[in-house]
Amino acid sequence: MRALAAAAIGLAAALALAFGVTAAGQPEGRTSPKPLLTTAPTAPGQE
Repeated sequence: MRALAAAAIGLAAALALAFGVTAAGQPEGRTSPKPLLTTAPTAPGQE
């Protein structure tokens, strides 16, 4: 019975945290309009 109560309390805490983060919304700010251009490194022996 104690394990069931502990699991219920843990689930309630996890849901409260998830809903709290969701309610906070997105942070203020902007993203860069320029895309990040990255390239993969060349394989050894191929240049």
